[in-house]
Amino acid sequence: MKRLTKNTLTYAVSITAAMTAASAFSATQITVATVNNGHMIEMQKLTPEFEKANPGIKVKWVTLEEGVLRQNVTQDIANGSGLYDVMTIGMYEAPIWGERGWLQAVDTSGNYDEKDILPSIRGGLSYDGTMYAAPFYGESSMVMYRKDLVKAAGMEINDRDSWEHIRDVAAAVNNPDEGIYGICLRGKAGWGDNMAFMTAMANSFGARWFDENWKPQLETSEWKDAVSFYVDLLTKYGPPGSSSNSFNENLALFNEGKCGMWIDATIAASFVTDPKQSKVADKVGFAQSPYSVTEKGANWLWAWALGIPAATKNAEAAQKFVRWATSKEYIQLVGQKNGWAAVPTGTRTSTYENPKFQKAAVFADAELKAINSADPTDSTLKPSPYVGVQFAAIPEFQAIGTTAGQMISGALSGSMTVDQALKSANTSADRQMRQAGYY
Repeated sequence: MKRLTKNTLTYAVSITAAMTAASAFSATQITVATVNNGHMIEMQKLTPEFEKANPGIKVKWVTLEEGVLRQNVTQDIANGSGLYDVMTIGMYEAPIWGERGWLQAVDTSGNYDEKDILPSIRGGLSYDGTMYAAPFYGESSMVMYRKDLVKAAGMEINDRDSWEHIRDVAAAVNNPDEGIYGICLRGKAGWGDNMAFMTAMANSFGARWFDENWKPQLETSEWKDAVSFYVDLLTKYGPPGSSSNSFNENLALFNEGKCGMWIDATIAASFVTDPKQSKVADKVGFAQSPYSVTEKGANWLWAWALGIPAATKNAEAAQKFVRWATSKEYIQLVGQKNGWAAVPTGTRTSTYENPKFQKAAVFADAELKAINSADPTDSTLKPSPYVGVQFAAIPEFQAIGTTAGQMISGALSGSMTVDQALKSANTSADRQMRQAGYY
């Protein structure tokens, strides 16, 4: 055997270092923009698993608060800037941007099993039968409540209670002196923040965003009744500063045991029942969302999904990442590492058929029932010209919904009346629709 001399050993080490450096230099880096929700943060933690399986790809993360994310990715894709190779978008953006040619179609070939994706979720992320974003998790909305507090107050909560009954329960369990508030709801301004909740609530009061001629309907009695009820409910029985709270803030309050009830995204169920995160994990019950005059549109339908901008220069690597993060195998990975109650839900039929998930997720049936009950094509009592439950799937809605959210948040904080808020929102919506040529 030939002995290694000091010089040959140094040479070998140098060659190895050079090869490693060359490999790192040649790796493709993709930039992924996402929202700062729990499941997305977990995806970041598991990124080394993807990079290990795909040694030629490195992933850079840009994690943003929901409203900032929407603003950034919308600006980036409209300008074709190409800052992001993968962006987290939803059911609102995917079909609109897909139709405009701003997104690449998702590669669903081979073993990806597109048909395993829940039909309502797949349809909501598609345009003309082509999926333009792959769902990372899907959701509807439902009631999450403290069974112990409700029982102690001599009350009960059932599927599809009336909003009046929900108010009565909130009043019964409200105990600010003990740091417990009857109900926590979104109040933070944003078309995907307070208006996601508010639109579903307004739907159940018989409201709609536009009439059949695309005229804004925000000054109707149905909207006034819904928003007045909402403002009164949170003012009397909600936590202080409700106008600043959205999903993450209310999740923190609920997990600390400060909310008697919380009506929000079904995806929260995996967090509020996790004893590592929630102080009340063993005390949580679930029910279908309440309604006032109609069950139509009473609970929303949404998916946080991964889309690939047409402007990306790293399309192949981006497709590999999207397929990995939204696959059955990724769900298995999370289940094995973190437990089956912690997997991202609301996307695949196989998840709900998995005995391990059924055993671990006490919320599974309620979540799937809520998702299946939402119909974006028939979400209002009176006829409406748009598709969408908690939004109208037209390009102008983002601006219209954002302004309406600001006005209603202002009514909640007391800086204006409900009538003033809705009048301002309707005037702004009318201007937007006229400029866009709807009438």
